[in-house]
Amino acid sequence: MALLGLRITVGQVAALGWHPVLLVIVSMVLTIGVSMIVARLLGFNTLFGLLSGGATAICGASAALALAAALPAHPLKERATLFTVVGVSVLSTTAMIVYPMIARALGLSEHGSGIFLGATIHDVAQVVGAGYGMSKDVGDIATVVKLMRVAMLLPVILFAVMCTRALGKGAGGPRPPLLPWFAVAFAALVAINSTGWLPELVATAGSDFSRWCLVAAIAGIGMKTQLRELATVGLKPVLFMVGETVFLAALALALLRWAS
Repeated sequence: MALLGLRITVGQVAALGWHPVLLVIVSMVLTIGVSMIVARLLGFNTLFGLLSGGATAICGASAALALAAALPAHPLKERATLFTVVGVSVLSTTAMIVYPMIARALGLSEHGSGIFLGATIHDVAQVVGAGYGMSKDVGDIATVVKLMRVAMLLPVILFAVMCTRALGKGAGGPRPPLLPWFAVAFAALVAINSTGWLPELVATAGSDFSRWCLVAAIAGIGMKTQLRELATVGLKPVLFMVGETVFLAALALALLRWAS
């Protein structure tokens, strides 16, 4: 997860301007907050709302695995993590196909389409596919907005760890460190990559290696989880994740209309 920092620079974030940055921050905070509240109302663990809401609002499977590492141990944690990874990946692929059609149907400009795609599609690869499928300008804007969402991973991990520390303290167990090592490394790599001193070959190799690590992590969780366990989750968690995705898309469109 730390190697995701090689995909982002401070300059990329600054180049967005304050409107897209504000849209990304508001969307992330509201999506995660509403997800945690609704999860509680539906009878789920509140931290499941944080896990799935974070995956939806930030960067899909990568965010799910990073957040899971910061959350407290639970007998159903691995199953919830794998369910979130599978669910967010399916929804991201669906969004890659559907959201460009929505952008065209609503008559969004290339700038607006890029912000919409980058602010709503879960995984980086699907954002790139959807954006450049519309045009180069849309793809460029969507990719930078998406990287801004990836940058939000650090404060959300910090929030997750604070929740974990509070729960650990209440349960009498040991409290985890305020920031996991991979979160610190993530911030350090963002800072190093922002200096421009890092050779492009090294940054690209690190980014590619992070994808392989992501695949390995998902495979490791999958080996510990049986398919029949996922089949028992029922319809409610599925509808919950679909609802998170729809909420994020509707919120981003509303904020785009407000800002225009």
